[in-house]
Amino acid sequence: MTFPLIWLARKILDRQPTISYAIWITTFVHIALGFSFGVPIIRAVTTYQDWAGWTLPVPSEIGRVLVIITGAACSLVVVNLALKGLGAPFYIALSRRLAVDWSYAWTRNPMVLAALAFLVSLGIWFQSVLFVLWVIILFAPALLFFVKVYEERELEIRFGASYLEYKSRTPMLFPRRPK
Repeated sequence: MTFPLIWLARKILDRQPTISYAIWITTFVHIALGFSFGVPIIRAVTTYQDWAGWTLPVPSEIGRVLVIITGAACSLVVVNLALKGLGAPFYIALSRRLAVDWSYAWTRNPMVLAALAFLVSLGIWFQSVLFVLWVIILFAPALLFFVKVYEERELEIRFGASYLEYKSRTPMLFPRRPK
């Protein structure tokens, strides 16, 4: 459901690439993705014990520490976006400025990176190979498809040349030292 939704939203966005239209369409896309991404995440987290499969041979304490670290990273990225971009994740409050400092200086999508790391950490804490595989094989590609196909275009429309310049100098996902 996620891939066709994102593809259709991009087609609709490209029909009328104005800032006000992009904000309106993005609100609906984020609400739909809230269900498309949120329901499977909640279901996976609440039912991981029922998933028959291999157990990760990693002590759950290591997973718990990773969950704390990656959860803190997620929180810091949200704070970064709130302070520098004057916004919040998803449609709650779209950023009013382009966030390019702090974590956003290292990668254009620190929230995506932190969320994926958090979910993998949960899988390690749960000692569930199937949960980790679900994150890597199903969830991550859907999230990255959204970022690449829809979100980047929407940011180009809303922030114009400043986003294109930021995009040209900052990697999409894997961080590197800012220039």
